[in-house]
Amino acid sequence: MRVIAGSLRRRTLEAPAGLATRPTSDRLRETLFNVLAPRMEGTVFLDLYAGSGAVGIEAISRGAERVVFVERAPSALKALRGNLERLGLRECFRIEASSVAAYLRRARVNEERGFDVVFLDPPYDAADEYATVLRLLGGVATGMLAEDAVVIAEHRRKERLEELYGGLKRTRLLEQGDAALSLYEAGPVASG
Repeated sequence: MRVIAGSLRRRTLEAPAGLATRPTSDRLRETLFNVLAPRMEGTVFLDLYAGSGAVGIEAISRGAERVVFVERAPSALKALRGNLERLGLRECFRIEASSVAAYLRRARVNEERGFDVVFLDPPYDAADEYATVLRLLGGVATGMLAEDAVVIAEHRRKERLEELYGGLKRTRLLEQGDAALSLYEAGPVASG
């Protein structure tokens, strides 16, 4: 794995040992950041299920002001911290060693605000995580999102996510190989 573009371009990244973490491919990350390019400078970025940190590190490389990495697996945290250290990154990020749902509930209570981009890539086999996290982001945690925020979920191409999760509405679906990116924007929370 490598950083594709920006200030850290071509620098290599390590992935956690084992098969429990599936890093986002270079090609899919390139597609993702081509879509995000106009909004990257100064972005506050939330990388959920961060794994090795490849997506959040790419965001830093492309001009994100701040990245919060949320990861709980010890091997992934070790790889993430190692990648940040090797790249000489000491500022502009925070690591939350926590489950994603616990972080979202806690951050809401602590009134953390203003994420411009939220990226989530749970393990493909944890399909229930998509619904849980997207419902939280479209509901009780929606206050964490900036006014024009985008929430992006990476998932299996054959797995279809819902069009609506509370106040989140899918605006775009990008498919590449076996993977897909569902892009959501926040709107008014649906009642009922």
